[in-house]
Amino acid sequence: MKTTYIYLFLSLIILTFSCGEKDELGQKKEELSKLKKEATALRAAIENLEKEIASLDPEFGRQNRRSILISTLKPERTHFEHFVEVSGSVLSKKNVSISGEVSGRIQEIKAVEGMRVRQGEVLARIDAEAILRNIDEVEKQLELASILFEKQERLWNQQIGTEIQYLEAKNRKESLEKNLASLKTQESRTVVRAPFNGTVESVLVRLGELVQPGTPMFQFVGESDLFVEADVSERFVGIVTQGDSVEISFPSIQQLLKTKVSAVGSIVNPNNRTFKVEVFLPRIPNVKPNMVSILKIKDYENSDAVIIPNYLILQDNQGDYVFTVEDNVSKKRYIKRGRVYKDRAEILSGLEGTETLVDKGFREVGDNFNVTIVE
Repeated sequence: MKTTYIYLFLSLIILTFSCGEKDELGQKKEELSKLKKEATALRAAIENLEKEIASLDPEFGRQNRRSILISTLKPERTHFEHFVEVSGSVLSKKNVSISGEVSGRIQEIKAVEGMRVRQGEVLARIDAEAILRNIDEVEKQLELASILFEKQERLWNQQIGTEIQYLEAKNRKESLEKNLASLKTQESRTVVRAPFNGTVESVLVRLGELVQPGTPMFQFVGESDLFVEADVSERFVGIVTQGDSVEISFPSIQQLLKTKVSAVGSIVNPNNRTFKVEVFLPRIPNVKPNMVSILKIKDYENSDAVIIPNYLILQDNQGDYVFTVEDNVSKKRYIKRGRVYKDRAEILSGLEGTETLVDKGFREVGDNFNVTIVE
């Protein structure tokens, strides 16, 4: 019984102690909540008071403005180049249509599409039977005319016969000689040959087909004299000139080369307001006519230019400006922007190249803002 009373007493002591701890914890939480409310009200009062003072004293406002975290960069002082970028197409000055020069049926076709041939190689033959018969007939007539002329010439040298007889024999012989030469020329044209080294792009006739003079037979492309032709906007008239440096890239074969503008058109197309530019193309493997190319024509360069990222340049009613950093304070600096290429802007005036520019955070700062530079 005595032990039971002891246990009961100890339990009452523990319960009393626990209740005391809970009451003390609750008081501390209430006190913390009260202090937070007071701090919030105090901060609001401080901010309102700072605003009122700043409106009366701007210098106080600038000094007490919160510092903004930024990163910085330096302008580049380097060589600057500007390019006009246009798309062009590879063409050949030797892209020709080979036509028949005599009448007749196609007797043989040796060329096939895509075939590479050398100058003078046979592409096709036209039936020349009628011409050959005429050649045989004229040769026999010429043989007789030559014999008659020789006899008449001997008689004339002996002063026998008339001069008219001699001249008629001579004229007949010479006429037949010219006629024979003409027929042989026609006979040679029944053989269609490659005019220069190149590739047969397309065959336009079939075996046994009847052709006339001027009938297209082959589309033929030479291996040399390739060039790139592009249309350039008229706003570059007088800027893009003959001899300008050009960088050509071929997206399909991942190839790049440098060359020069070989010719500039003198007429503006009224439909798209462009003019033609022709660029010389040296012989390089895998480049074919009608291949797409990208031309970068250099129209401007400055050997000592101040260059900054174009995205840092802002504008207002007075013009372009950037923010610089001086003694941890941002400064608004008006500039004169030159040409822009690939997000790099040339600065003509307003910066010397030694300044520190606000980079990240440039849209959050203003003139005379306190800043903290973060590396």
